[in-house]
Amino acid sequence: MRKHLAEDCDATYILDLGGNARKGLKVSDANVFGIRVGVSINLFVKKKRPNLPSACGGIKGGSTRRIFYYRTDDLWNKQQKFDFLTERQHVGNIAWNAIEPDARYTWLTEGLHAEFDAFIPMGSKNSKKTKGNGGESIFKLYSCGIVTSRDNLVYGFDLKSLKERVETFIEIYNTAVDRRRRHNLKVPIENFIDTNDPRIKWSRQVKASLKKLEPSTLEKRHFRKALYRPFCQKYLYFDNFWNEERYQQHKISPTPDTETENRVIWLKVGREWPMFTLMTNQIPDNLPQGGSQCFPFYIYDEDGTNRRENITDWALFEFRTHYQDDTITKWDIFHYTYGLLHHPDYREKYEANLKRDLPHIPYAKDFWGVAKAGKRLAEIHVNYESQPEYSTLKFIQNRDVPLDWCVKKMKLSKDKAQIIYNDFLILDGIPEKAFDYRLGPRSALEWIINQYCVKIDKRSGIVNDPNRADDPQYIVKLIGKVITVSLETVKVVEGLPDLDLV
Repeated sequence: MRKHLAEDCDATYILDLGGNARKGLKVSDANVFGIRVGVSINLFVKKKRPNLPSACGGIKGGSTRRIFYYRTDDLWNKQQKFDFLTERQHVGNIAWNAIEPDARYTWLTEGLHAEFDAFIPMGSKNSKKTKGNGGESIFKLYSCGIVTSRDNLVYGFDLKSLKERVETFIEIYNTAVDRRRRHNLKVPIENFIDTNDPRIKWSRQVKASLKKLEPSTLEKRHFRKALYRPFCQKYLYFDNFWNEERYQQHKISPTPDTETENRVIWLKVGREWPMFTLMTNQIPDNLPQGGSQCFPFYIYDEDGTNRRENITDWALFEFRTHYQDDTITKWDIFHYTYGLLHHPDYREKYEANLKRDLPHIPYAKDFWGVAKAGKRLAEIHVNYESQPEYSTLKFIQNRDVPLDWCVKKMKLSKDKAQIIYNDFLILDGIPEKAFDYRLGPRSALEWIINQYCVKIDKRSGIVNDPNRADDPQYIVKLIGKVITVSLETVKVVEGLPDLDLV
């Protein structure tokens, strides 16, 4: 779009009023419309003149076509922005900054580093299209996380209640198929469905299936464990009919057996949250605010057979050649990539690049130091439930209320030294350093607090309760284990060798 706007318009003016609530606003009422997304005023000027010179990128061959940008002060509230617009009135009264798009037609290039493009891409569309093990990238196949379009219906902490929900919406759907089959097929499908019924979600794909009279069958093997949010597992009905988009996940985690051997680098992408990554062996969710991309070590056929490595032979050759070391394996490259994605120097320097591109992986001077760190991080992140509990966590019990291990909604104390677990229990002695391990907008521990609470869906009344009758202390123990994982992650990351690119 930017390319064609630059080519087609004689002048483009972007007045950026800011106000994106997801980017840590410095002023609470900064948005001129009171909405969550940022707001801009854009003027596209196209003059009625024949035979205008070509303007690829906005400036070429003496063309008068230009792109101009102005951003209001981040400290202004909406009234100050209104006053600014009232005062300026006209495009000619603003001190515009001329923009020079780069070769990829990016307009705002501040913070971008050109050498990033010279590093090895983790994945590329070209490598996904290449047959065999070709393609100039580290991974041949990569995929978005799963998109259900009905999270409250197909995700759940409790397997029994999830099965009941799935049985219900499949029965509702098949009833609609039977009704439509008995009527004139020219009648709109909307006549056979109730979009207000909270027990089912009539999404685009499901409506299309109803139109074709395709029945749905409950498959017990499709009930799987998934990583819904960082360090938060839920059961998932992993079914192509009832998941709006599986993308390539059926080739990454086709059966439960593959979870014992496969590993996936789950990568948060997009502009809204800082890039973060987490290794998993389960089906990962796509995540909000930009989505996620998943880079597995193995890929399979849909029945779980025909396992093959997903690191390209090209990448193996390049790494071995660069480091003059034929002992490097594909697992080493996998762990090196994971380690480097945690490197604070890499993430800080290339923050702007990582918001618009998949990571490109440079050659660090100490390959084995980064690979070793990545392997250790992979071990504790995949097996976080098997890590020891933080030993100095103190349990402060309220003797005036009955013993209770169930949570409703946990919260942190103001100094973050305590977790108010419930009326019965306070967890004291949370180490400050545990909060240094962050995954996007939250620390690992804050993800646990955010996700492990009783939630009631307003529309359907579905209660999602993380408490386990068979293991009442699961959440308390999980907190202790995630503290251990957080501290160990911080220790490993701080011990990473200097980036010292070669």
